[in-house]
Amino acid sequence: MRLSEVIIVLSRPAEAGNVGAVCRAMKNMGLSRLRLAAPDFADAGALSHAGSGYPENEAIIRARAVHAVDVWESVEVFDSLSAAVKDCALIIGTTGRRGRRRKASMNPEEAATFLKQHPGPAAVVFGNERSGLSAEEIGLCNFASHIPANEAFPSLNLSHAVMVYAYELSKALAPQPMATVKGQWVPLHQEAVHLLARELTDNLESLGFYKQAGREDQERFFRDVVSRAALTKKEAAYFASIIGKAALLAAKKQR
Repeated sequence: MRLSEVIIVLSRPAEAGNVGAVCRAMKNMGLSRLRLAAPDFADAGALSHAGSGYPENEAIIRARAVHAVDVWESVEVFDSLSAAVKDCALIIGTTGRRGRRRKASMNPEEAATFLKQHPGPAAVVFGNERSGLSAEEIGLCNFASHIPANEAFPSLNLSHAVMVYAYELSKALAPQPMATVKGQWVPLHQEAVHLLARELTDNLESLGFYKQAGREDQERFFRDVVSRAALTKKEAAYFASIIGKAALLAAKKQR
């Protein structure tokens, strides 16, 4: 399944601000397909598509969406959840409720991994902010999913819940890995670790450090320590420059 085949469905959403925030969360993670099922806005009776019949809510949604207004402008609206998911191959209902008769539930990462192995399209359904998905709505879903949370307060804000799923879906289904953020901690891979260990021991050898056997053991020691320390490329270069400069200064002093 591709990320473009995942549809976020909000069933009976009651807060326009939450819908706008959902648009933003979706675009952050590369999702673009949003559907509303029987929206419960105070003036949603005339709602047929984005921008119809409710200027006050429209303004709130656009303000909360910020730079994700395009997600809102392509929203699809349906009279019922069954209508909103009828063209989907798989339907995941998100719920924190448990019970002997309720469906088996996956966490977001497990759900995303499951979808990766199946053809789409697929709907990930979120319920009303106050009551969640009803038993009837869960009955329309093929399986359930939940976000592990503090048992004392397991209810998440709608847009926060969407973001958790959007992140896991993007990790599993995006055609390319998400871009590395500038300044993000990315540890050296093993080839670079070996090169650093060799550079360190080369410099030590130039100082006459290995009068007897022991370089091989020390190079292995450096590899293990650098790997456990998870140095970044920048940190490794700085560390190597310190040892290199020390070797250079020692050589000058000897001359």
